[in-house]
Amino acid sequence: MSADIERIIKDTTGNPAPLGLLGFGMTTVLLNIHNAGIFKMGAMILAMGIFYGGLAQIIAGIEEWKKNNTFGATAFTSYGLFWLSLVTLLLMPKLGWWDATETSAMVAYFFMWGLFTLIMFIGTFKLNRALQVVFGTLTLLFFLLAIRDATGSAIVGIIAGYEGIICGLSAIYAGLAQVLNDVNGKVVWPIGPVAK
Repeated sequence: MSADIERIIKDTTGNPAPLGLLGFGMTTVLLNIHNAGIFKMGAMILAMGIFYGGLAQIIAGIEEWKKNNTFGATAFTSYGLFWLSLVTLLLMPKLGWWDATETSAMVAYFFMWGLFTLIMFIGTFKLNRALQVVFGTLTLLFFLLAIRDATGSAIVGIIAGYEGIICGLSAIYAGLAQVLNDVNGKVVWPIGPVAK
């Protein structure tokens, strides 16, 4: 092929980040309303965890990968699989497929997700303010859940629930801001400056 022939591919696909942020945010709000003690765990939360928190985020992650966005692909795919794994951990014992997970194992589970999220949070220092809030509050949420399970403290669980609602709402804001800003062709809902 001649060196002077250049193939330019223009990306005309939409932004997958709002789907991932909304899938994460809405599911996180609903689960943490439960964690705050407002309603019981039920099929609604589990269904959201499988489909919107799980599958929608995995789809968004694959689309981010196609756009060469390593951060977005890693975040959305990982948190989509987090939701699927959490629902599986909750359902397997109910279905008699496996014993319930020991409390110490759940502490390790939430701690590892907190550690992963802390490193991803550091990655947001090169992104916008909205994502810094999402990942910062999510880091705190995972560590609060680990502390709740390690101590058995109902108070820490309720605090985690309310903090998780804030985390989820911040993700919903970040996702909807991107949709509205794109539709309007200008900043309608600010997401903060992109770090240099």
